[in-house]
Amino acid sequence: MTNTRAFKIFTADQWQQFEADGSFAGAPVDLADGYIHMSTAEQLDGTLEKHFAGQEGLVIAEIDLSGFGDALRWEVSRGGALFPHLYAELPISSVRAIRQP
Repeated sequence: MTNTRAFKIFTADQWQQFEADGSFAGAPVDLADGYIHMSTAEQLDGTLEKHFAGQEGLVIAEIDLSGFGDALRWEVSRGGALFPHLYAELPISSVRAIRQP
């Protein structure tokens, strides 16, 4: 894949902890699956609807994928689309921008 950016959705508590720690090991679903789930810009709305509907205080972080090397894998997920999965902790230095949904 040639995408150099992806998006990670955080709850308010997860975002606060990420800022405090400087790295993110993953949300409960990430930890259970063994990688950090992210979405492309085109996949973001579907991810919000499917996994975060009705939740308040969410933070969407735009992630620079360029430094992850082999820890980043594009794998088939929802609807047969390739999604970015990070098999490492996410450093806060990779965040390029944040916004609310």
